[in-house]
Amino acid sequence: MAFFRLGDIAASIGDFDCAEQLTPTLTPYLWQRGIAYYYAERFEDGARQFEVDLTVNGHDVEETVWRYLCQAQAHSADAARRALLPVQNDSRPVMNRVYELFSGACSADEMIAQYRDAERRNRFYSHLYIGLYFEAARDGERARHHIAQAAEMQILEDYMGWVAMVHQRVRGWTHS
Repeated sequence: MAFFRLGDIAASIGDFDCAEQLTPTLTPYLWQRGIAYYYAERFEDGARQFEVDLTVNGHDVEETVWRYLCQAQAHSADAARRALLPVQNDSRPVMNRVYELFSGACSADEMIAQYRDAERRNRFYSHLYIGLYFEAARDGERARHHIAQAAEMQILEDYMGWVAMVHQRVRGWTHS
């Protein structure tokens, strides 16, 4: 995870692979490696990692959405939506709304309106996932805008906060 935070995606994957070799039972818990695969443009590997992760955590919207993101890059957003796995009972209301966004049950504008004045962490997650949603839809301008909004919130105590900043770095985007 330290290499990922530094933006060294290849070294991050290498460390996760080493951890897996030392302790093979870790495989379904290496969701961070799935995210690193996404940034390494190893989308099929990422989708497979998230499928394995979901065998131990089937109620996690984020792992389901990251699988979608990998599939959208490998194929298309339409194909990823058709293959979107059902998720129920994620304990985080913002994540349930994220799932609705990716499933087509709500729009980005509806989600923005809902979380505009919300607590900072919920605003962060809404912008991060809206940005990723637009990236999957190949709308770089809106993706960049929302990822920048998320990164500016500096949610550093949460791995996903680092994802927003690494996303900008890997894409060559500024923090503005």
